[in-house]
Amino acid sequence: MKSKSQFVCQQCGASYAKWVGQCTNCNGWNSLVEQVVEVELGKKSAIEKGRVSGKKLDFVKLNTVTPSDAKARLLTEFDDLNAVLGGGILMGSVSLLAGQPGIGKSTILMQICAEVAKKHSVLYISGEESAGQVKLRAERLGAKSDKLNFAASTSGNDIAKTIETGEFDLVIVDSIQTLAMDEISSAPGTVSQVTNCGNLIIRAAKATDTAVIIVGHVTKEGTLAGPKVLEHLVDVVLNFEGDRYGGFKTVRAVKNRFGSTNEVAIFEMVESGLKEVQNPSAALLAERTNTDGSIILATMEGNRPILVEIQALATQSNYGYPKRTASGFDINRLNLLIAVMERRTKLRLSDKDIFINVVGGMKLQDSAADLAVCMAIASAVAGRKLSEEYVVFGEVGLGGEVRSAFRASQRIAEAKKLGFKHAIAPRAIKDPFVIPAKDLRETLIKYVK
Repeated sequence: MKSKSQFVCQQCGASYAKWVGQCTNCNGWNSLVEQVVEVELGKKSAIEKGRVSGKKLDFVKLNTVTPSDAKARLLTEFDDLNAVLGGGILMGSVSLLAGQPGIGKSTILMQICAEVAKKHSVLYISGEESAGQVKLRAERLGAKSDKLNFAASTSGNDIAKTIETGEFDLVIVDSIQTLAMDEISSAPGTVSQVTNCGNLIIRAAKATDTAVIIVGHVTKEGTLAGPKVLEHLVDVVLNFEGDRYGGFKTVRAVKNRFGSTNEVAIFEMVESGLKEVQNPSAALLAERTNTDGSIILATMEGNRPILVEIQALATQSNYGYPKRTASGFDINRLNLLIAVMERRTKLRLSDKDIFINVVGGMKLQDSAADLAVCMAIASAVAGRKLSEEYVVFGEVGLGGEVRSAFRASQRIAEAKKLGFKHAIAPRAIKDPFVIPAKDLRETLIKYVK
Protein backbone atom coordinates (compact mmCIF):
# COMPACT_ATOMS: atom_id res chain seq x y z
CA MET A 1 0.00 0.00 0.00
CA LYS A 2 1.14 3.56 -0.63
CA SER A 3 -0.49 6.90 0.04
CA LYS A 4 -1.11 9.70 -2.40
CA SER A 5 -3.01 12.98 -2.32
CA GLN A 6 -5.92 14.02 -4.47
CA PHE A 7 -8.12 17.11 -4.42
CA VAL A 8 -11.88 16.52 -4.15
CA CYS A 9 -14.59 19.11 -4.89
CA GLN A 10 -16.85 19.54 -1.84
CA GLN A 11 -19.84 20.46 -4.02
CA CYS A 12 -19.93 17.71 -6.65
CA GLY A 13 -17.29 15.16 -5.60
CA ALA A 14 -15.07 15.46 -8.69
CA SER A 15 -11.40 14.64 -7.99
CA TYR A 16 -8.21 16.23 -9.38
CA ALA A 17 -4.53 15.35 -9.21
CA LYS A 18 -3.62 18.90 -8.24
CA TRP A 19 -5.37 21.93 -6.77
CA VAL A 20 -7.21 24.29 -9.11
CA GLY A 21 -9.18 27.39 -8.24
CA GLN A 22 -12.40 26.39 -10.01
CA CYS A 23 -13.97 22.95 -10.38
CA THR A 24 -14.49 22.32 -14.08
CA ASN A 25 -17.36 19.93 -13.34
CA CYS A 26 -19.70 22.18 -11.30
CA ASN A 27 -17.94 25.56 -11.78
CA GLY A 28 -17.59 26.01 -8.00
CA TRP A 29 -14.79 28.30 -6.81
CA ASN A 30 -12.36 27.34 -4.00
CA SER A 31 -14.26 24.11 -3.36
CA LEU A 32 -11.33 21.66 -3.66
CA VAL A 33 -9.99 20.03 -0.48
CA GLU A 34 -6.92 17.79 -0.29
CA GLN A 35 -7.55 14.18 0.77
CA VAL A 36 -5.18 11.25 1.28
CA VAL A 37 -6.02 7.95 -0.41
CA GLU A 38 -4.28 4.59 -0.25
CA VAL A 39 -3.40 2.74 -3.45
CA GLU A 40 -2.66 -1.01 -3.70
CA LEU A 41 0.45 -1.92 -5.66
CA GLY A 42 0.95 -4.95 -7.90
CA LYS A 43 -2.62 -6.24 -7.63
CA LYS A 44 -5.64 -6.59 -9.87
CA SER A 45 -7.83 -3.60 -10.58
CA ALA A 46 -11.13 -3.13 -8.76
CA ILE A 47 -13.06 -4.08 -11.93
CA GLU A 48 -11.12 -7.33 -12.34
CA LYS A 49 -11.62 -8.26 -8.68
CA GLY A 50 -15.31 -7.36 -8.88
CA ARG A 51 -15.90 -9.73 -11.80
CA VAL A 52 -14.43 -12.63 -9.81
CA SER A 53 -16.00 -11.90 -6.42
CA GLY A 54 -19.55 -11.33 -7.66
CA LYS A 55 -22.26 -13.94 -7.05
CA LYS A 56 -25.74 -14.65 -8.36
CA LEU A 57 -28.50 -12.66 -6.67
CA ASP A 58 -31.37 -14.26 -4.75
CA PHE A 59 -34.67 -13.15 -6.25
CA VAL A 60 -38.36 -13.50 -5.41
CA LYS A 61 -41.63 -13.36 -7.32
CA LEU A 62 -42.90 -9.80 -7.25
CA ASN A 63 -46.47 -11.02 -6.66
CA THR A 64 -45.41 -12.57 -3.34
CA VAL A 65 -43.85 -9.37 -1.93
CA THR A 66 -45.72 -7.48 0.80
CA PRO A 67 -45.82 -3.75 -0.06
CA SER A 68 -43.93 -1.46 2.29
CA ASP A 69 -47.06 0.64 2.83
CA ALA A 70 -48.66 -2.34 4.55
CA LYS A 71 -46.19 -1.92 7.43
CA ALA A 72 -47.08 0.11 10.49
CA ARG A 73 -46.13 3.77 10.46
CA LEU A 74 -44.91 5.90 13.35
CA LEU A 75 -47.32 8.81 13.79
CA THR A 76 -46.27 12.27 14.98
CA GLU A 77 -48.53 14.64 16.91
CA PHE A 78 -48.94 16.78 13.75
CA ASP A 79 -51.61 15.54 11.33
CA ASP A 80 -50.34 17.72 8.48
CA LEU A 81 -46.76 16.51 8.97
CA ASN A 82 -48.02 12.93 8.85
CA ALA A 83 -49.65 13.79 5.51
CA VAL A 84 -46.39 15.31 4.22
CA LEU A 85 -44.63 12.05 5.13
CA GLY A 86 -47.26 10.03 3.27
CA GLY A 87 -49.20 8.90 6.35
CA GLY A 88 -46.46 8.88 9.00
CA ILE A 89 -42.85 7.73 9.35
CA LEU A 90 -42.51 4.38 7.58
CA MET A 91 -40.48 1.71 9.34
CA GLY A 92 -37.17 1.18 7.55
CA SER A 93 -37.33 4.56 5.83
CA VAL A 94 -34.56 7.17 5.92
CA SER A 95 -35.65 10.84 5.87
CA LEU A 96 -33.46 13.91 5.44
CA LEU A 97 -34.58 17.15 7.14
CA ALA A 98 -32.94 20.42 6.04
CA GLY A 99 -33.46 24.01 7.13
CA GLN A 100 -31.81 27.29 8.10
CA PRO A 101 -29.97 27.51 11.46
CA GLY A 102 -32.37 28.37 14.28
CA ILE A 103 -35.55 27.73 12.32
CA GLY A 104 -36.65 24.89 14.63
CA LYS A 105 -35.27 21.60 13.28
CA SER A 106 -34.20 20.31 16.70
CA THR A 107 -37.48 21.51 18.21
CA ILE A 108 -39.71 19.64 15.79
CA LEU A 109 -37.54 16.52 16.03
CA MET A 110 -37.83 16.51 19.83
CA GLN A 111 -41.61 16.90 19.55
CA ILE A 112 -41.67 13.95 17.12
CA CYS A 113 -39.56 11.92 19.57
CA ALA A 114 -41.88 12.79 22.45
CA GLU A 115 -44.94 11.49 20.59
CA VAL A 116 -43.33 8.37 19.10
CA ALA A 117 -41.69 7.45 22.46
CA LYS A 118 -45.13 6.95 24.02
CA LYS A 119 -45.33 3.57 22.28
CA HIS A 120 -41.95 2.92 20.63
CA SER A 121 -38.27 2.95 21.51
CA VAL A 122 -36.50 6.11 20.28
CA LEU A 123 -32.82 7.10 20.18
CA TYR A 124 -31.75 10.73 19.70
CA ILE A 125 -28.10 10.97 18.56
CA SER A 126 -26.47 14.39 18.57
CA GLY A 127 -23.05 15.34 17.25
CA GLU A 128 -23.54 19.00 18.17
CA GLU A 129 -25.06 19.07 21.68
CA SER A 130 -24.46 17.43 25.04
CA ALA A 131 -26.97 15.40 27.02
CA GLY A 132 -27.60 18.36 29.34
CA GLN A 133 -28.47 20.69 26.46
CA VAL A 134 -30.88 18.21 24.89
CA LYS A 135 -32.42 17.50 28.32
CA LEU A 136 -33.29 21.20 28.75
CA ARG A 137 -35.08 21.22 25.40
CA ALA A 138 -36.90 17.99 26.21
CA GLU A 139 -38.19 19.44 29.49
CA ARG A 140 -39.35 22.63 27.77
CA LEU A 141 -41.27 20.61 25.18
CA GLY A 142 -42.67 18.10 27.65
CA ALA A 143 -40.77 15.10 26.30
CA LYS A 144 -40.81 12.70 29.25
CA SER A 145 -40.63 8.99 28.49
CA ASP A 146 -38.51 6.05 29.60
CA LYS A 147 -38.41 4.95 25.95
CA LEU A 148 -36.65 8.14 24.83
CA ASN A 149 -32.88 7.64 24.84
CA PHE A 150 -29.93 9.91 24.06
CA ALA A 151 -26.37 9.43 22.80
CA ALA A 152 -23.67 11.91 21.81
CA SER A 153 -21.41 10.75 18.99
CA THR A 154 -19.71 11.94 15.82
CA SER A 155 -18.64 8.46 14.67
CA GLY A 156 -20.50 7.15 11.64
CA ASN A 157 -19.21 3.65 12.43
CA ASP A 158 -20.59 3.68 15.99
CA ILE A 159 -23.96 5.09 14.94
CA ALA A 160 -24.43 2.46 12.20
CA LYS A 161 -23.44 -0.31 14.64
CA THR A 162 -26.00 0.97 17.16
CA ILE A 163 -28.75 1.00 14.54
CA GLU A 164 -27.80 -2.55 13.49
CA THR A 165 -28.68 -3.84 16.98
CA GLY A 166 -32.36 -3.34 16.13
CA GLU A 167 -33.14 -2.05 19.64
CA PHE A 168 -34.78 1.15 18.43
CA ASP A 169 -37.80 1.84 16.21
CA LEU A 170 -36.79 5.44 15.45
CA VAL A 171 -33.31 7.00 15.39
CA ILE A 172 -32.60 10.73 14.99
CA VAL A 173 -29.14 11.74 13.72
CA ASP A 174 -28.36 15.43 14.29
CA SER A 175 -26.52 16.12 12.02
CA ILE A 176 -24.87 14.31 9.09
CA GLN A 177 -22.27 17.11 8.64
CA THR A 178 -20.72 16.36 12.06
CA LEU A 179 -20.10 12.65 11.37
CA ALA A 180 -16.89 10.98 10.25
CA MET A 181 -15.81 7.41 9.42
CA ASP A 182 -12.56 6.00 10.83
CA GLU A 183 -11.53 4.63 7.43
CA ILE A 184 -11.60 8.05 5.72
CA SER A 185 -8.96 10.65 6.51
CA SER A 186 -10.87 13.76 5.43
CA ALA A 187 -12.59 16.10 7.89
CA PRO A 188 -16.29 15.83 8.90
CA GLY A 189 -18.64 17.56 6.46
CA THR A 190 -16.59 16.82 3.35
CA VAL A 191 -18.14 15.08 0.34
CA SER A 192 -16.52 11.72 1.07
CA GLN A 193 -17.49 11.73 4.77
CA VAL A 194 -21.11 12.79 4.17
CA THR A 195 -21.60 10.28 1.35
CA ASN A 196 -20.01 7.31 3.12
CA CYS A 197 -21.53 8.00 6.55
CA GLY A 198 -24.93 8.41 4.89
CA ASN A 199 -24.49 5.13 3.03
CA LEU A 200 -23.45 3.32 6.21
CA ILE A 201 -26.47 4.58 8.17
CA ILE A 202 -28.91 3.82 5.34
CA ARG A 203 -27.66 0.24 5.03
CA ALA A 204 -28.05 -0.31 8.77
CA ALA A 205 -31.57 1.16 8.74
CA LYS A 206 -32.71 -1.03 5.86
CA ALA A 207 -31.18 -4.18 7.37
CA THR A 208 -33.00 -3.77 10.71
CA ASP A 209 -36.19 -2.04 9.51
CA THR A 210 -35.39 1.01 11.66
CA ALA A 211 -36.83 4.43 10.81
CA VAL A 212 -34.11 7.09 10.67
CA ILE A 213 -34.34 10.87 10.38
CA ILE A 214 -31.10 12.66 9.44
CA VAL A 215 -30.61 16.41 9.86
CA GLY A 216 -28.74 18.18 7.05
CA HIS A 217 -27.25 21.67 7.00
CA VAL A 218 -28.02 24.17 4.26
CA THR A 219 -25.80 26.56 2.33
CA LYS A 220 -26.13 30.34 2.35
CA GLU A 221 -28.26 30.03 -0.81
CA GLY A 222 -30.72 27.86 1.14
CA THR A 223 -29.99 24.59 -0.67
CA LEU A 224 -29.01 21.35 1.07
CA ALA A 225 -25.27 21.31 1.83
CA GLY A 226 -23.10 18.40 0.75
CA PRO A 227 -23.21 16.13 -2.28
CA LYS A 228 -26.44 15.78 -4.24
CA VAL A 229 -26.01 12.01 -4.08
CA LEU A 230 -27.16 12.13 -0.44
CA GLU A 231 -30.61 13.31 -1.56
CA HIS A 232 -30.78 10.42 -4.04
CA LEU A 233 -29.85 7.86 -1.37
CA VAL A 234 -32.55 8.73 1.18
CA ASP A 235 -36.27 7.99 0.83
CA VAL A 236 -37.70 11.36 1.89
CA VAL A 237 -36.24 14.88 1.69
CA LEU A 238 -38.01 17.50 3.83
CA ASN A 239 -37.38 21.25 3.58
CA PHE A 240 -38.07 23.36 6.68
CA GLU A 241 -38.67 26.92 5.39
CA GLY A 242 -39.70 30.29 6.79
CA ASP A 243 -38.41 33.20 8.85
CA ARG A 244 -36.61 32.01 11.98
CA TYR A 245 -37.48 35.27 13.80
CA GLY A 246 -41.25 35.06 13.31
CA GLY A 247 -44.07 34.33 10.91
CA PHE A 248 -45.22 30.96 9.68
CA LYS A 249 -42.86 28.07 9.00
CA THR A 250 -43.57 25.36 6.44
CA VAL A 251 -42.40 21.79 6.02
CA ARG A 252 -42.70 20.36 2.53
CA ALA A 253 -41.39 17.20 0.89
CA VAL A 254 -39.26 17.80 -2.20
CA LYS A 255 -38.82 14.03 -2.53
CA ASN A 256 -41.04 11.27 -1.13
CA ARG A 257 -40.94 7.62 -2.17
CA PHE A 258 -43.98 6.81 -0.03
CA GLY A 259 -46.38 9.67 -0.73
CA SER A 260 -47.15 12.91 -2.50
CA THR A 261 -44.84 15.91 -2.73
CA ASN A 262 -47.82 18.29 -2.92
CA GLU A 263 -48.60 18.27 0.81
CA VAL A 264 -47.37 21.01 3.16
CA ALA A 265 -47.45 21.44 6.94
CA ILE A 266 -47.66 25.00 8.32
CA PHE A 267 -46.40 25.83 11.83
CA GLU A 268 -45.89 28.76 14.15
CA MET A 269 -43.44 28.88 17.04
CA VAL A 270 -44.93 29.32 20.51
CA GLU A 271 -43.44 28.97 24.02
CA SER A 272 -44.29 25.26 24.17
CA GLY A 273 -42.68 24.54 20.76
CA LEU A 274 -44.02 24.34 17.24
CA LYS A 275 -47.79 24.41 16.81
CA GLU A 276 -49.77 23.49 13.71
CA VAL A 277 -51.76 26.33 12.12
CA GLN A 278 -55.23 24.95 11.43
CA ASN A 279 -56.62 28.01 9.62
CA PRO A 280 -53.69 30.00 8.18
CA SER A 281 -55.92 32.18 5.98
CA ALA A 282 -57.82 33.64 8.94
CA ALA A 283 -54.58 34.17 10.88
CA LEU A 284 -52.89 35.95 7.97
CA LEU A 285 -55.83 38.31 7.39
CA ALA A 286 -56.68 39.00 11.04
CA GLU A 287 -54.72 42.29 11.24
CA ARG A 288 -55.25 43.46 7.68
CA THR A 289 -56.14 47.09 6.93
CA ASN A 290 -57.55 47.77 3.48
CA THR A 291 -55.30 50.50 2.06
CA ASP A 292 -53.83 51.26 -1.33
CA GLY A 293 -51.28 48.63 -2.35
CA SER A 294 -53.06 45.84 -0.43
CA ILE A 295 -54.50 42.88 -2.39
CA ILE A 296 -55.78 39.51 -1.13
CA LEU A 297 -54.34 36.60 -3.10
CA ALA A 298 -55.90 33.13 -3.19
CA THR A 299 -52.84 30.91 -3.44
CA MET A 300 -51.92 27.27 -2.94
CA GLU A 301 -49.38 25.80 -0.52
CA GLY A 302 -49.14 22.23 -1.74
CA ASN A 303 -52.71 20.92 -1.77
CA ARG A 304 -53.92 23.54 0.71
CA PRO A 305 -55.61 26.80 -0.40
CA ILE A 306 -54.53 29.89 1.55
CA LEU A 307 -55.58 33.53 1.39
CA VAL A 308 -52.60 35.83 1.91
CA GLU A 309 -52.18 39.60 1.73
CA ILE A 310 -49.85 41.07 -0.89
CA GLN A 311 -48.58 44.54 0.02
CA ALA A 312 -46.94 46.97 -2.40
CA LEU A 313 -45.32 50.35 -1.80
CA ALA A 314 -44.26 52.75 -4.56
CA THR A 315 -42.16 55.85 -3.90
CA GLN A 316 -40.37 58.37 -6.08
CA SER A 317 -36.83 57.19 -6.85
CA ASN A 318 -34.02 59.49 -5.71
CA TYR A 319 -31.33 57.73 -7.72
CA GLY A 320 -30.51 57.23 -11.37
CA TYR A 321 -32.11 53.79 -11.37
CA PRO A 322 -35.21 52.57 -9.49
CA LYS A 323 -34.97 50.08 -6.64
CA ARG A 324 -36.96 46.82 -6.64
CA THR A 325 -37.27 44.82 -3.41
CA ALA A 326 -39.38 41.74 -2.72
CA SER A 327 -39.95 39.79 0.50
CA GLY A 328 -41.54 36.37 -0.06
CA PHE A 329 -41.68 36.80 -3.84
CA ASP A 330 -39.11 36.08 -6.55
CA ILE A 331 -37.29 39.32 -7.44
CA ASN A 332 -36.69 38.22 -11.05
CA ARG A 333 -40.39 37.55 -11.50
CA LEU A 334 -41.15 40.97 -10.02
CA ASN A 335 -38.87 42.70 -12.54
CA LEU A 336 -40.56 40.80 -15.36
CA LEU A 337 -44.05 41.82 -14.18
CA ILE A 338 -43.00 45.47 -13.87
CA ALA A 339 -41.72 45.36 -17.47
CA VAL A 340 -45.04 43.86 -18.64
CA MET A 341 -46.98 46.58 -16.78
CA GLU A 342 -44.93 49.37 -18.33
CA ARG A 343 -45.30 47.95 -21.84
CA ARG A 344 -48.93 46.74 -21.77
CA THR A 345 -50.68 49.16 -19.41
CA LYS A 346 -48.71 52.37 -20.08
CA LEU A 347 -48.03 52.88 -16.37
CA ARG A 348 -44.82 54.85 -15.72
CA LEU A 349 -42.79 52.82 -13.24
CA SER A 350 -39.24 53.60 -14.38
CA ASP A 351 -38.97 56.47 -11.85
CA LYS A 352 -40.53 54.55 -8.94
CA ASP A 353 -38.94 52.50 -6.18
CA ILE A 354 -41.21 49.47 -5.73
CA PHE A 355 -41.36 47.24 -2.67
CA ILE A 356 -43.37 44.01 -2.40
CA ASN A 357 -44.14 42.14 0.83
CA VAL A 358 -45.98 38.86 1.38
CA VAL A 359 -47.52 39.16 4.85
CA GLY A 360 -46.79 36.47 7.45
CA GLY A 361 -43.37 35.43 6.20
CA MET A 362 -44.83 33.24 3.45
CA LYS A 363 -42.67 32.50 0.40
CA LEU A 364 -44.77 32.25 -2.75
CA GLN A 365 -43.90 29.80 -5.51
CA ASP A 366 -47.30 30.08 -7.21
CA SER A 367 -47.41 31.56 -10.74
CA ALA A 368 -51.03 32.56 -10.07
CA ALA A 369 -49.72 35.29 -7.74
CA ASP A 370 -48.83 37.44 -10.80
CA LEU A 371 -52.17 39.23 -11.11
CA ALA A 372 -52.33 40.07 -7.39
CA VAL A 373 -48.79 41.50 -7.45
CA CYS A 374 -49.55 43.62 -10.52
CA MET A 375 -52.77 44.94 -9.00
CA ALA A 376 -50.99 45.73 -5.73
CA ILE A 377 -48.33 47.74 -7.60
CA ALA A 378 -50.95 49.61 -9.66
CA SER A 379 -52.97 50.31 -6.51
CA ALA A 380 -49.90 51.71 -4.72
CA VAL A 381 -48.86 53.88 -7.69
CA ALA A 382 -52.38 55.27 -8.24
CA GLY A 383 -53.13 55.66 -4.53
CA ARG A 384 -56.37 53.71 -4.98
CA LYS A 385 -57.58 50.54 -3.29
CA LEU A 386 -59.49 47.44 -4.28
CA SER A 387 -62.85 46.65 -2.72
CA GLU A 388 -62.73 44.34 0.34
CA GLU A 389 -65.16 41.98 -1.44
CA TYR A 390 -62.53 40.69 -3.89
CA VAL A 391 -59.80 38.09 -3.87
CA VAL A 392 -57.41 37.85 -6.82
CA PHE A 393 -55.45 35.12 -8.61
CA GLY A 394 -54.15 34.42 -12.11
CA GLU A 395 -50.93 34.18 -14.10
CA VAL A 396 -49.89 37.13 -16.27
CA GLY A 397 -48.26 36.46 -19.64
CA LEU A 398 -45.78 38.68 -21.47
CA GLY A 399 -48.57 39.96 -23.66
CA GLY A 400 -50.49 41.15 -20.61
CA GLU A 401 -53.06 38.36 -20.88
CA VAL A 402 -54.37 36.68 -17.72
CA ARG A 403 -53.88 32.92 -17.85
CA SER A 404 -55.59 30.13 -15.94
CA ALA A 405 -54.49 28.81 -12.53
CA PHE A 406 -54.48 25.23 -11.26
CA ARG A 407 -56.89 24.11 -8.48
CA ALA A 408 -59.14 27.12 -9.04
CA SER A 409 -62.12 25.46 -7.35
CA GLN A 410 -60.20 25.04 -4.08
CA ARG A 411 -59.09 28.68 -4.12
CA ILE A 412 -62.68 29.81 -4.68
CA ALA A 413 -64.00 27.57 -1.90
CA GLU A 414 -61.50 29.05 0.57
CA ALA A 415 -62.50 32.61 -0.44
CA LYS A 416 -66.20 31.82 0.06
CA LYS A 417 -65.49 30.30 3.48
CA LEU A 418 -63.90 33.56 4.66
CA GLY A 419 -66.77 35.71 3.43
CA PHE A 420 -65.47 37.19 0.16
CA LYS A 421 -68.07 37.97 -2.52
CA HIS A 422 -66.10 37.65 -5.77
CA ALA A 423 -62.79 36.52 -7.24
CA ILE A 424 -60.99 38.43 -9.98
CA ALA A 425 -59.60 35.48 -11.89
CA PRO A 426 -58.92 34.13 -15.41
CA ARG A 427 -61.96 34.06 -17.66
CA ALA A 428 -61.37 30.38 -18.44
CA ILE A 429 -62.86 29.56 -14.99
CA LYS A 430 -66.60 29.08 -15.34
CA ASP A 431 -68.06 29.96 -11.95
CA PRO A 432 -70.61 32.64 -10.91
CA PHE A 433 -68.25 33.65 -8.11
CA VAL A 434 -65.56 34.65 -10.64
CA ILE A 435 -65.36 38.04 -12.32
CA PRO A 436 -63.44 37.18 -15.51
CA ALA A 437 -60.19 39.02 -16.18
CA LYS A 438 -59.25 39.06 -19.86
CA ASP A 439 -56.03 41.07 -19.75
CA LEU A 440 -54.04 43.15 -17.30
CA ARG A 441 -54.82 46.61 -18.70
CA GLU A 442 -58.58 46.13 -18.73
CA THR A 443 -58.55 44.67 -15.20
CA LEU A 444 -56.55 47.53 -13.71
CA ILE A 445 -58.74 50.19 -15.32
CA LYS A 446 -61.94 48.52 -14.14
CA TYR A 447 -61.17 47.47 -10.58
CA VAL A 448 -58.37 49.63 -9.16
CA LYS A 449 -60.40 52.67 -8.22
